[in-house]
Amino acid sequence: MAGSATGVPSVFPTLLYDDAKAAVKMLTEALGFTEEAVYEDEDGTVMHAELSCGNGRVMLGSKGREGVFAKAMRGSGPAGVYVTVDDIDAHHARAVEHGVEILMPPTDQDYGSRDYMARDAEGNVWSFGTYSPGTPG
Repeated sequence: MAGSATGVPSVFPTLLYDDAKAAVKMLTEALGFTEEAVYEDEDGTVMHAELSCGNGRVMLGSKGREGVFAKAMRGSGPAGVYVTVDDIDAHHARAVEHGVEILMPPTDQDYGSRDYMARDAEGNVWSFGTYSPGTPG
């Protein structure tokens, strides 16, 4: 599978937002993502953005554009994305400081992870935890 031998992720969640610029700001400032690329058209519409967290990335753009993906996603509901972070409590505190809606505070899970859950301004659910799928337990 592409990426598996090099440690590069091979799955990239892709989300569309009514206000993609606000989403980029919230994800970077409040949830600790790093802006890797943002491509806008002449009127400032976000055509494509890539944000990283650890060795993972999420791609996002603005709703209402043309193209196969935009048309396929038209009318889609919110999505859920899980992100592995090392210090859940510090990450949660940063999100709270920036006014992010918290759905579940940091909680120890039976399977050994410590997680919390938040919702962005457009209804997407972001889960952050110490469990890393696919790694030896």
